Amino acid sequence: MTEQKATNITWHESSVSKEDRAKLNGHGGAVLWFTGLSASGKSTVANTVDHKLHALGKHTYVLDGDNVRHGLNKNLGFSAEDRAENIRRIGEVAKLFADAGVVTLTAFISPYKSDRDAVRELLGEGEFIEIYVNASLETCEARDPKGLYAKARAGEIKGFTGIDDPYEAPENAELILDADNKGIDALADDVIAFLSEKGIV
Repeated sequence: MTEQKATNITWHESSVSKEDRAKLNGHGGAVLWFTGLSASGKSTVANTVDHKLHALGKHTYVLDGDNVRHGLNKNLGFSAEDRAENIRRIGEVAKLFADAGVVTLTAFISPYKSDRDAVRELLGEGEFIEIYVNASLETCEARDPKGLYAKARAGEIKGFTGIDDPYEAPENAELILDADNKGIDALADDVIAFLSEKGIV
């Protein structure tokens, strides 16, 4: 739990409700939380879903792990504490986007179950959708588009998820994507079919 340091602050309710924003958008907000190993395809799938939903006239935005570390979270490293703070901040930002009626797609390794659960608790019933991009370590190492696994195996990167730091796979994800055997378009279509079935878009 992050300590509340600010004092003499008061929460101000907006005169425009979440329901008002959903009515204007034609749909409510939600957080699609893509989690999985590095090189599992999280960012690519999230961006493909974003593109497809945008083409359908839906209000969406992608919060990508690497992109966020260039700005909002550029003061954080990859220790367990910094990973937790990284996810906490993103959870709070995603909550604001969802409150604005935006379907927010996040692509983060987010290796620890407790961190993902903490974000789930920030959101209303049905607003947090955990999507496990399930690709085996072997598949991810074979892809290795950034050469990170090779560096981790060589000892050049310490605390790398899946090599010398754990990845806690979701136990009750709303959706599991078979990233070992399906292509990006098929995985994105699986996500959109799920969202349609649940009445989210």
